[in-house]
Amino acid sequence: MRTAFLGTPEFALPSLKMLYEAGHEIAVFTQPDRPRDRGHGIAMPPVKTLALELGLPVYQFEKIRAEEGVAALREFAPELMVTAAFGQILSADNLSIPEFGCINVHGSLLPRYRGAAPIQWAVVNGEEVTGVTTMMTELGLDSGDILMKRETAIGEDETAGELYDRLSLIGAELLNETVSALIDGTLERTHQNEEEATRCGMIKKEMARIDFSLPEKKVHDLVRGMNPAPVAFTSMDGQPVKIYKTQRHPELKGAFGLYGECVVADGKRGLFVQCADGLIEIRELQFAGGKRMDAKAVLNGKKLLGKVLGL
Repeated sequence: MRTAFLGTPEFALPSLKMLYEAGHEIAVFTQPDRPRDRGHGIAMPPVKTLALELGLPVYQFEKIRAEEGVAALREFAPELMVTAAFGQILSADNLSIPEFGCINVHGSLLPRYRGAAPIQWAVVNGEEVTGVTTMMTELGLDSGDILMKRETAIGEDETAGELYDRLSLIGAELLNETVSALIDGTLERTHQNEEEATRCGMIKKEMARIDFSLPEKKVHDLVRGMNPAPVAFTSMDGQPVKIYKTQRHPELKGAFGLYGECVVADGKRGLFVQCADGLIEIRELQFAGGKRMDAKAVLNGKKLLGKVLGL
């Protein structure tokens, strides 16, 4: 099938590779190249990198809904359009082009978590189950008809990055099933229940600030949800401290110090910090100007007992 694939980050790679291996005639549409962090040259979107490796034509537009983007899609004349974490809103002109419409691979169990960063928000909010949905794209925000769903449990210590990788693979499998059903004429559509719909926005850096006056599970979920980016953070003596990994100890309930206080801090036992309802263990952290380190290794050369995070 002649397919226009619209995607940008790593999440889209398994889906693109699946369509290629299934024999689709593909043109790839993705975001423009962007400057690397700290000015280290220009970086291609991951989807562009894979597309070039596969020998596929690549088109890049700041806004695919603009005249030149619509014209490029029309020139390719796709029978089907597939989007996976593309990062742009499509227009009615875009959506009118493919005969079989546009299928989107979305990293949540719609209608929950419509919008940006559904994977991170599921982890931050302490969800135990999430999944992937394939849906028909329409002009609304992730509000089109549901085609297929696949659920998966979220591990208690699983990070957003780890879940992101798993869901990208599940998404490719589900897309394969969806497109196969479309070709067979057996694909069914289900309207979303608007009363069950929830929305989520982009993750901003300030959202990653840890509030140790919250329950320890809330802190743990925030740290997991902000890993690998933007990374949960706090401060000590006015200097930023990034927190990459924590460990829950539900048995350590009670008040042992001030919120954010390092009440246990030695190289053998580790680093335990007071939260609203008990202690949480800091496993990996990074001080300003330093490297990401195991907390026990940090404590072998740094005295943190009695220090208060968040100050």
